[in-house]
Amino acid sequence: MFLIKLGGSVITEKALEKPSFKKKLVNDIVLTISKAKKDVIIVHGAGSFGHVLAKKYDLINGCSSSIQKQGFAETQGLVQQLNSFVLNSFHENDLPAVSIPPHATVKLKNKLLHSINTEIFREYHDAGFIPITYGDVVLDADLGCSICSGDLLVQALAQTFKPEAVLFLMDEDGLFTANPKKDKHARFIDSIHVDTLDTLATGLDDHADVTKGMEGKIQMIHQIVNNGSNTILLNGNKPDRLYDVLQGTKTICTVVHR
Repeated sequence: MFLIKLGGSVITEKALEKPSFKKKLVNDIVLTISKAKKDVIIVHGAGSFGHVLAKKYDLINGCSSSIQKQGFAETQGLVQQLNSFVLNSFHENDLPAVSIPPHATVKLKNKLLHSINTEIFREYHDAGFIPITYGDVVLDADLGCSICSGDLLVQALAQTFKPEAVLFLMDEDGLFTANPKKDKHARFIDSIHVDTLDTLATGLDDHADVTKGMEGKIQMIHQIVNNGSNTILLNGNKPDRLYDVLQGTKTICTVVHR
């Protein structure tokens, strides 16, 4: 089984100040998954449907006011809308995808994972469905509410399912020695040991990101790889590369190994 994370910067125009879904690209990605005929679980980011409002209302630090609670509700509604768009792409390609919303299955405690109902994922998966979950705002035992990133969900699901590989679809070819959007001298890395990940320069992109961007992703990759799952980062704007990875064919990507 493959656990696939569709990055928010891949499936939405993340730099925009309003929600914008990349329907054609997502359809191409889903068609690739269909052609590969592999067993998958999908997690997708919130992108422009979540980060702008979450930053506006400072939801990363909880819900202590009525204004923040309103922002929480609005953000939850938008990310569910995005999830519906992603689901529709799977359904249009005759894939039986079902939504498992984090706000109904996850609880945080001071921004950290407190509990997650992974059994519902297993039940749907074992029944022949494709579970899809996503970055969301959820209840937090200490803060009232907080943000549950897609990467946090990937880490929890990887620990439960022990997939053959965890694939992160990004808006870059993989990892670089520096942020390629800011440093023209950044060099591509096709293979890296997990213990050297922290040496990379991972400055945030210019868009509004409340989940630490690549810095947060690297922290999650540490846990995923050390729990025994191969981790591969690749360019989601090039769906043919996803097909190659799923088929075990060499392509442009970054492999993180133990």
